[in-house]
Amino acid sequence: MSNPLGIIEKDQDTPRFLISDLCAYLEEYLSPDHIREVYRAYLFGAEAHVGQHRKTGEPYIYHPVAVARILATMRMDYKCLMAAILHDVIEDTPTAKEQLADTFDAEIAELVDGVSKLSKIDFNSQAEAQAASLRKMLLAMTKDIRVILIKLADRLHNMRTLGVMRPDKSRRIAKETLDIFAPIANRLGINSMRLELEELGFAAYWPMRYRALKGAVADARGHHRELIENVEKALSTRLQQEDFQGEVNGRQKHLYSIYKKMVEKKLSFSEVVDVFAFRIVVDRVDTCYRVLGVVHNLYKPMPGRFKDYIAIPKANGYQSLHTVLFGPQGIPIEIQIRTEEMDKLAESGIAAHWMYKTGEASGQWVKSRASDWLQNLLEMQQGVGDSMEFLEHVKVDLFPDEVYVFTPRGRIMVLPKGATVVDFAYSVHTDVGNTCVAARVDRRLVPLRTRLHNGQTVEIINSETAGPSPAWLNFVVTGKARANIRSYLKNLQDQEAVNLGRRLLERELNLLTLKLEEIDKSQIDQVLEEFRLENLDSLLAGIALGNHMPLLVARRLAGEEMVPAGSETGAQEAEPSGVLAIRGTEGMVVNFAKCCWPIPDDAIVGVFNPGKGIVIHRQGCPNLGDYKKHGHKWIEAEWEPDVQGEFATKIKVESGNQRGVLASVASVISQQESNIEHVGSEERDGLSSTLVFVITVKNRLHLARIMRQVRSLPSVMRISRLK
Repeated sequence: MSNPLGIIEKDQDTPRFLISDLCAYLEEYLSPDHIREVYRAYLFGAEAHVGQHRKTGEPYIYHPVAVARILATMRMDYKCLMAAILHDVIEDTPTAKEQLADTFDAEIAELVDGVSKLSKIDFNSQAEAQAASLRKMLLAMTKDIRVILIKLADRLHNMRTLGVMRPDKSRRIAKETLDIFAPIANRLGINSMRLELEELGFAAYWPMRYRALKGAVADARGHHRELIENVEKALSTRLQQEDFQGEVNGRQKHLYSIYKKMVEKKLSFSEVVDVFAFRIVVDRVDTCYRVLGVVHNLYKPMPGRFKDYIAIPKANGYQSLHTVLFGPQGIPIEIQIRTEEMDKLAESGIAAHWMYKTGEASGQWVKSRASDWLQNLLEMQQGVGDSMEFLEHVKVDLFPDEVYVFTPRGRIMVLPKGATVVDFAYSVHTDVGNTCVAARVDRRLVPLRTRLHNGQTVEIINSETAGPSPAWLNFVVTGKARANIRSYLKNLQDQEAVNLGRRLLERELNLLTLKLEEIDKSQIDQVLEEFRLENLDSLLAGIALGNHMPLLVARRLAGEEMVPAGSETGAQEAEPSGVLAIRGTEGMVVNFAKCCWPIPDDAIVGVFNPGKGIVIHRQGCPNLGDYKKHGHKWIEAEWEPDVQGEFATKIKVESGNQRGVLASVASVISQQESNIEHVGSEERDGLSSTLVFVITVKNRLHLARIMRQVRSLPSVMRISRLK
């Protein structure tokens, strides 16, 4: 199947598709009634865009008709073609979505609205506006896949006519195409569209590199034209000798594919081994494997370069056998072997649902893979904040390389290259990811940050009391995992903030002989209105995060006049009162300063850090300065008697410069049930050295016991706790 989208080379003139040409083409597969509906949409669109011109100088309506033509070559249904012709009327004309629904129907109005940008909302930056529009489009795509097919066709025609744009705008559009739209086409298996988007994007974003590589490939083609013809002939002859019916086509790798391989693997052009590729299309799956044996008998295979995408298809449903052989003169050649149906699906992907009446097995495979990805998008959408974050997760999810691993029951899971055990857990189910504590890979216990490789069997070990750790964000690679971890931590922080804020506010209300539950709802609503907050939980969280001073809020709830937190009067009147008891379980809204490393039994003080909560320092910490002059920014604190957990602190060990000192000190610390989080060393005069440890302890008594045991080592001269 060659050039199913009517793809043109970049250096040819872009053809104009008139409505008469489109209607003539549609006679191949649409009924007259449906063609009349498409023409009706054209009349509506032409009237809506009257007087508008593209930068090429042609009437604007030429663009929507060209977009519809691209979709027509994909055999899309008539409503999709109508939406394509109308895809810019909401965005670029006074036409409203409701008018489209009345004139045509709700389905077409939804399709057009899904493709339209969010142009009537104010954004802080162009990047934010683009991200919000892409988010809207991708979410519309989860309801109807035709939304993204229209957008891809729209982008493809825009890329074909990109030459009239300013260089800076041309590069921006090209980068967005390479970063978002070409990978989406790949994710949906529409290979023909992906290739053209990549080639056009490459030419516009790196024009000099494109020209240089194009010249190098042209030279290589000239030198090896005879080689390609000979290999084609040899393959065809051998197939006939073995009585196999198959079509052999030789081609050169696409420029962007060559360029990516050169960049990713740091290769020169001469080192890119599979510049030449040959595709063999046969009738049945069984024949594919037989033909593989034939080509391996004809040319020697390159070790480690065989991939069976028939048994284990790619994430986008692509199926084929790939092998790299030593061809004539030792030049490496790539052979792809597939059936006719696989070849059609490889070019059209999800569009094959409309383009061909595919069989249940392969056609449903592509649809189910697309459906899985769309479901992932929906789950990510529920767990993210702004559009920029959502787009970041989507980009991560569009990785081209995959790893295939197995569940204990033999189910195949497809993950991006570099995926970890945690990524696997979230791909199984969000709850599995949120509660995973360990894993077995090929029956061996491994850490959660372990990267997975092809063919491994992964078993997740869960605990109902466990939850995601912020450290997981440092190594997960899938958008779904990242979005769910961030969502969980944000919800956890919100709840912790509400609980701590309630404690802080109730402490101040107690000094005013009040209780929060006794305060009249109208008074609470009045305070919420003054702070411009939606509910009481938002106020409590704001108190915990240091955005609102608890004493000032308490006095306002008691009916006193509001005093600005930063004013002189506020600073004088808001003297700290009462003591906040630190339990050690407050979570992310109470942080422990890394300058003085407070631990239980230390005399402590809390300092409000707006947006982050309360930071606990040791009393006398040099970084506190004259904090008592700013009473509204600090709070007296003390440790509760039964503090739980372990706390980090820093110690300095001075020792003789002898072999094994670090190991012996580390061993003693470990024996005292303490973890070493960090260690650093410096040599002083060649005879002695200084070791600095960050260790975890339960309290001052635990620390004293550790220091006493370390001090008893013969090689240790001095040990102290750093402030």
